[in-house]
Amino acid sequence: MVIIQPIAPMGIYGVINNAAGGHVVTTILIALVAMFFTAISYGKMARVYPSAGSAYTYVGQEIHTGLGYLTGWAMVMDYILNPLICTIICSKLTQNILPGIPYWALAIFYAGFFSLLNLGGVKTSARINEVLAAGMTVVVIIFFAFVIRFVLGYHQRGPAFFTEPFYNPATFNLSAIGRGTSLAVLTYIGFDGISTFSEEVENPRRNIMLATVLVCVVAGVLSAAEVYAAQLVWGSKPFAVDKVESAFPIVAQQIGGFFLFHLLNFTVLIANIGSGIASQLAAARLLYGMGRNDAIPKSFFGKIEEKRRIPANNVMIIGAVALVGAFLITYERGAEMLNFGAFIAFMGVNAAAFVHYYLRSTEKKIGNLLMPLIGFVVCGVIWWSLSPPAKIAGTIWLALGVAYGVWKTSGFRKEMSFEVPPEE
Repeated sequence: MVIIQPIAPMGIYGVINNAAGGHVVTTILIALVAMFFTAISYGKMARVYPSAGSAYTYVGQEIHTGLGYLTGWAMVMDYILNPLICTIICSKLTQNILPGIPYWALAIFYAGFFSLLNLGGVKTSARINEVLAAGMTVVVIIFFAFVIRFVLGYHQRGPAFFTEPFYNPATFNLSAIGRGTSLAVLTYIGFDGISTFSEEVENPRRNIMLATVLVCVVAGVLSAAEVYAAQLVWGSKPFAVDKVESAFPIVAQQIGGFFLFHLLNFTVLIANIGSGIASQLAAARLLYGMGRNDAIPKSFFGKIEEKRRIPANNVMIIGAVALVGAFLITYERGAEMLNFGAFIAFMGVNAAAFVHYYLRSTEKKIGNLLMPLIGFVVCGVIWWSLSPPAKIAGTIWLALGVAYGVWKTSGFRKEMSFEVPPEE
């Protein structure tokens, strides 16, 4: 929950609202269905591979090494884009505090700031993250209190007032709901990291699945409650295109004025700064793992700075991608491209669970057929609902990966590793 963050939907709220015609809570709950069944598949596969614990391992071992490589390649895009969208949203939110500073200057600042901290070996400790998560939870409670006061003072409401966030006939459209859901999944990104703790957990065969499913459910319910409260205040109105990153603070301003606007704005900003720093280092370490295993050029990506034990080349590359990308794409497009890679991993895990627990099992249990099948189909439908530009960009990335993989492995006759090396 610390990784996902208690305020997960606040940054993406405006983008989902505009895409789904105001049905943000509906998209969050539909995404929860996909994540629930996928979480079960992750938990089951963690039993089979307790030390590896990642989508590309599951797919590569259970289905085909080439498909495992493709899953890993898609996840690389996922990792690299996270610092990019954090750079964009941090720059936009800072403009709410310091409107005189141009966007380009803030983008340069944040891309450089994330890189410099990681080059210096600065790591956000679990304790600091826990304190930040506790602080975010307090902010959520304050926001709920203001919403309750608003609702109690709003005397002209009818029964439809409370159901409209789920279904508004004036703006409901299945295609828009699908597009919004493809963005809403960003709320859950990070839950799959639980599978990497298989070696540290007591009774991992039981607790990894339990923890993964519980985190998805808790994150989904909390996120749905937050956006439901916001929709009670804002309704289904779209946000201005240049204000979508600040949508949740704008909603807060309607009920709490200057104080609540800046409280929410600052909270979302701090959360994304932490996420940007951590995700950049995670992406750098993934590239280092690939370079160390010669999946990508070892002389550049497999190098580590001896004094601070940081893959400095990779940190700088990802910082450069974040900086350039912040001027080329929007926050919405970056989020969709990130989800393109994430959903390929999710579909792969569901497929691997189906193959291992149903096709290869001597005992054909109906649950082992239906649960990964439902997870795969729902994830596939949501993935297909991504915008055409995001799917085109993602397909180009996959095509580059296939071409490189075929050349590097002589037609996938050799394995390529995406393993993240352990902390040294």
